[in-house]
Amino acid sequence: MRILLLTFYYPPDLSAGAFRTGALVQALQQLGVADLQVNVVTTLPNRYKSFTQEAAELAEEAGVTVRRIALPPHKSGMRDQAKAFIHFARGALRETRGQHWDVVIATSSRLMTAALGARIARRAGAPLYLDIRDLFTDTIGVVLGKGILPSTLLPVLRAVEARTFRSAAKINIVSPGFEAHLKRVAPNQVCSVLPNGIDDPFLEASYAKPDAPQIPTLLYAGNIGEGQGLERIVPEAARMLAGRARFRIVGDGGRQGRLRSALDGVPASEVELLPPVQRDRLIAEYGDADILFLHLNDYAAFEKVLPSKIFEYAATGKPILAGVKGYAAQFLREHVVGAEVFNPTDAAQMVGSFERLMAGPRSYDRSAFIAKFSRRAIMREFAEDVVRVAAGRGRTA
Repeated sequence: MRILLLTFYYPPDLSAGAFRTGALVQALQQLGVADLQVNVVTTLPNRYKSFTQEAAELAEEAGVTVRRIALPPHKSGMRDQAKAFIHFARGALRETRGQHWDVVIATSSRLMTAALGARIARRAGAPLYLDIRDLFTDTIGVVLGKGILPSTLLPVLRAVEARTFRSAAKINIVSPGFEAHLKRVAPNQVCSVLPNGIDDPFLEASYAKPDAPQIPTLLYAGNIGEGQGLERIVPEAARMLAGRARFRIVGDGGRQGRLRSALDGVPASEVELLPPVQRDRLIAEYGDADILFLHLNDYAAFEKVLPSKIFEYAATGKPILAGVKGYAAQFLREHVVGAEVFNPTDAAQMVGSFERLMAGPRSYDRSAFIAKFSRRAIMREFAEDVVRVAAGRGRTA
């Protein structure tokens, strides 16, 4: 059985997509399918300009071949990202020319990786399995705003999305909030919901702090982009919580410059900005934190998403302070004890949520959550579904 996996990010890169695809490949290997060959076509690590990680362009081990395509230097802007993807697409088309697979998997937060997978699957005569981690046409509409460019570009992207989704043998989505959109775009499509989950390293660590600090640390770890909108909440909240809490922000992204500008006049002792770190160091950061902070910008498109960061945060047992709406807020209220939710960008409401967390326990028993959302179990189900499609047993519910 030959499986092609297309993903823009793959370990050792730092991103939710990289962690997810790495876990999927491991799950496929562990199924014990005879003569299984998994071909991964991805990029050399490029998630953050401030984080460098060496990786081989070609790696082969235990039935898995990973081809990493080198990209030209790029930043987080739309134009640079488009150029980087075009380079990736050309390399992927070149690497896959004239080959056959039993199934092509494309995992995509950006629509074009899914569209690339559809093109390669058609060319190879293989079924397409899409793993949709974001609704790109929703998100890009937010980023582009109004004007001639979005009014011209969005109809084209929506047509590409419809053609891509309808061509798949199977689609998985990571958030139930995506279902209405998917049914509208591809009403006859078979869909499953396999979310992100908790990776083993986060389950094996200890996060206990021996002493309660006089001034608690609120940790944010992740991307600093338009989707997070940190510049719209952190500076004002830091001023309101001066002397009562300190922020520690670990990450990078296209809005880091705006965040720095918005923090002008806020002492570094109250908001500390640090570059991205490897997982072992990230786990240590979680252990040092008192409250874990999450925020999504106040856009309707983000009310459908379920941030992968929730699963890592919940695994620590520590209090969670989340500025989210829609499905993410519902999920936290239903599944995660010790989480306070406030409306995005509302600093006053955030402070009230912070005060409620400080009045409660420093750690929570989330063993039921951990059992339900182990990445290993979720990815095994995903891998089994992929193999069913590859084996030609038809569409799977």
